[in-house]
Amino acid sequence: MQQFKRNNNLAGWIVFAISLITYTLTVEPTASFWDCGEFIACAYKLQVPHPPGAPLFLLLGRMFSFLALGDVTRVAFWINMMSVVSSALTILFMHWTIVMIGRKVLRKSFAELTQSEGIILLLSGVVGSLVYAFSDSFWFSAVEAEVYAMSSFFTAIVVWAAFRWELVENEAEANRWILFIAYLVGLSIGVHLLNLVTLPALALLWYFKKEAKPTYKGGFIAVLVGLFILGVINSAIIPGLPSIAFWFELQFVNTLGMSYGMGAIFFLLVLLAAIVFGIRYSYKAGKEVLNVALFSLVFLLIGYSTYTVALVRSGYNPPINENDPSNILNFLKYLKREQYGSRSLLYGPVYTAQIEEFKEGEEVYKMKDGKYVVYTHKPEYVYQKDQQMLLPRVWSNSGQHVALYQDMLGIPAGQKPGFGDNLRFMFSHQMGHMYMRYLLWNFVGRESDQQDAWAINAFEDTSKLPDVMKNNKARNNYYYLPLILVLLGFYLLYRKNEKDFLVTIMMFVLTGVGLVVYLNSPPVEPRERDYIYVGSFYFLAIWAGLGVMQLGEWLALIVKKPQVRWALLTVLSFSAPIILAQQNWDDHDRSGRYHQIDFAKNLLNSCAPNAILFTGGDNDTFPLWYVQEVEGFRTDVRVCNLSLLGTDWYIDQMKRQTYQSSPLPILLKKDQFLEGVNDQIMYSENPNIKEMSLPDYLDLVHKDDPRIQAQTQSGELINTFPSDSLVIPVNAMKIAQSNWFPKEFVPFLSDRLSWKLPSKNIFKGELIQLEIISNNALSGWTRPIYFAATLPNDQYVGLKESMQLEGYAYRLMPFKIQGAQDGFVNSKIMADNMLNKMYWRGLNDEKVYYHGDFYMGIPSVTLRLGTYRLADQLVREGNIPLAKKVLDHLERVMPNKVIPYDQFSASMVGLYLSMGEQAKALKMAKIMVDRNDQALDYYLAGGLRAHERDIQIALYEMNVIVSSFKESKVAPAQYKALESKFMKQLARVQ
Repeated sequence: MQQFKRNNNLAGWIVFAISLITYTLTVEPTASFWDCGEFIACAYKLQVPHPPGAPLFLLLGRMFSFLALGDVTRVAFWINMMSVVSSALTILFMHWTIVMIGRKVLRKSFAELTQSEGIILLLSGVVGSLVYAFSDSFWFSAVEAEVYAMSSFFTAIVVWAAFRWELVENEAEANRWILFIAYLVGLSIGVHLLNLVTLPALALLWYFKKEAKPTYKGGFIAVLVGLFILGVINSAIIPGLPSIAFWFELQFVNTLGMSYGMGAIFFLLVLLAAIVFGIRYSYKAGKEVLNVALFSLVFLLIGYSTYTVALVRSGYNPPINENDPSNILNFLKYLKREQYGSRSLLYGPVYTAQIEEFKEGEEVYKMKDGKYVVYTHKPEYVYQKDQQMLLPRVWSNSGQHVALYQDMLGIPAGQKPGFGDNLRFMFSHQMGHMYMRYLLWNFVGRESDQQDAWAINAFEDTSKLPDVMKNNKARNNYYYLPLILVLLGFYLLYRKNEKDFLVTIMMFVLTGVGLVVYLNSPPVEPRERDYIYVGSFYFLAIWAGLGVMQLGEWLALIVKKPQVRWALLTVLSFSAPIILAQQNWDDHDRSGRYHQIDFAKNLLNSCAPNAILFTGGDNDTFPLWYVQEVEGFRTDVRVCNLSLLGTDWYIDQMKRQTYQSSPLPILLKKDQFLEGVNDQIMYSENPNIKEMSLPDYLDLVHKDDPRIQAQTQSGELINTFPSDSLVIPVNAMKIAQSNWFPKEFVPFLSDRLSWKLPSKNIFKGELIQLEIISNNALSGWTRPIYFAATLPNDQYVGLKESMQLEGYAYRLMPFKIQGAQDGFVNSKIMADNMLNKMYWRGLNDEKVYYHGDFYMGIPSVTLRLGTYRLADQLVREGNIPLAKKVLDHLERVMPNKVIPYDQFSASMVGLYLSMGEQAKALKMAKIMVDRNDQALDYYLAGGLRAHERDIQIALYEMNVIVSSFKESKVAPAQYKALESKFMKQLARVQ
């Protein structure tokens, strides 16, 4: 017994060490794209990230940041290392869990195990845990500062603790394990709520231990009890307790006239007294179950108390303070994730449903004159009854989503989807594309790192694959080896341990299919979501470990010589984790990757001092937050995220000084941009007003002037605007004399700037955006305003003809160039920025892995498109030497061998030709045409539908290249081969 325990502990720490070393060698050295920059910035200074937050993650991240020893460029690395350590600990506890389940399969105590049984148990634990350690999705999360690695750790330790509790015979000691589990669950709430979904399965495990003769009915009831506990924690405790506290607040503040906070304090005291009384009563009355339940609640609440970090830190108004949860009103919204809206889960409308009626919903309060005052109600929409159904999967008010639903399901526009269509979308897209595809990625392999890539065809003839697919580092083929082990373990548990079979099945379903149903994903996502389902892959990997035992059982029947049998079992078992490690290493190795941070610095360095920079999404905002908050880079630039600018708390933050950045010129009073106020300003055309002075209109908004107000169906007065043609004044003489204004553009100046809004209605964020622009114009354009080049066209509010491209951002200018629908280039400023002020670490290093979705999207497009536009402008100006320098600079910092040429590279062929660089043009053209020719041979052999977008892009690039040569003075013989390949492929699709 003691020898096996020592060996088991040693084996656990060995897989921990293997995982720790692997993840340390492949960890991202700085902040990754997506939420990582935000989390690192918030952990470093204990700020408040997007709801519902991750306070425990931030507290621990702050502690890890101390290991940087004051070097701010190493802070991100050390917070990333927190995920590394969490992931390695996950593997440790997974090994021990597999061993405990395997021991139950053998139906022996640890003391009764023979030497061979002990070895196979350890082998199972090691193999299963390493299969998970090297799996695609888990490894991805293990090397970046996201919450999913730590969430996996809590899942692993809770499951391990539950199976460890099952081994304890002494009731008092067993109860202590239950309290430990409750505390872990409470702590996990401060990281991510995914851990909660295992609770119904843990209730089933509790039932199997407590009931000598379990039944399916009893097991079903146990699962229902577990679901009830899950519901209590998720609804009655996390947002429920603050909701009750707010009810007490209303009574104490509004009725009794007490100060803010007294009702919440009273509630906390009452709650504490009730728990103490309940514990004393349960102890005196000998009610053990009640006693354990109340103590479990106490320990859960202690873990949950990490959320007080958000309350406390928000009160200090840090630069990142999402939802401003410094008071109970905002704290409730924060916990309920109200800014993200909701989707109907069990019954609701489909996308063809129209709103029949608006009702007043929940009251919305504000704090005013020492009271909580109702100032509006949340709208409740009543949809047509015949346009609703059970389990609605196909609903959205997004036109893009509706078009995708119709395309996926083959439904004509305007036709209502049936319940069968609804289920078909759930099974084909939500469960198939958005879950089963990810499962196969992890246990069979994946085609590539491109968005929507499918699982690999393990035995496909790769000789016909184009190089662009064959050489993709994320093309991983495991030859079904991990999946075979999973199926063997599933079969073993089914045969030999029905209880744990049902428990692990329940855990797998709840963390997989259960989440699919709950999340109700739309038809398109901005990124792959496989990291959400790592919990279900965890339980598949447990089965993979147990598959070793099944394999050993079969080998014992076939191979009689022990040495041969053990050697064969070892080789066969370790083949799965070895092939996973070998295949996945190159596309999970993030060492040496810095461009996401360099991209942020390049965007900030595209701006003049004290600028306002409008950004739109996660990847052009969070990395900027990181470099400003952690590295202190360009803190004079105010990053203003347009996705958040429609929220009252964010507008408040924009009106405050932040580091070296002055407050934004927003004059609206707080009551005029509260939630529910001016959320949407309706267009009500007045034919007598051909164009409207924006400053004058905003003055009417400030005064709540009834001349621009209209009454809604509910009787509420809302602001409208009478014309979509806007004008702001320009002091042309003063601007022409200023140092910042380019003298070559003086002829374009006039005493007014006019433009037309691209959409009819104005949302709150656009109203604030327009006010910033208007007030800055009235102050003499003293502060530079920039729009990130990554924004979609509608977020430029119709001002593109007045935008000067200076790098990765457009500067708003006090004039417009008619017809410049993509803005215009200031070649002098942009060339200086691109050549002298930007960073390009590692973009020319073939050893560094750049994920297709991230780096062949916004970062590479922004660089190549910007370079093309700059070089094109320089050619137009006759500055050929500088144009050559710019294009050569791009080729040096981001060559094709690292980031393959794209559509903008095809356009550069024509630029090289116009500069007389025929050899460079032919070299680039040959690379692209040969690549596309090879790819089209493969795509078209499989039918148009499978790769329709790739085919269109390939043909477009070839057409641009051939057309460039035809328009040049190059002899046709020089590009005849290129043209022949293009015409051959074009004929195949016509």
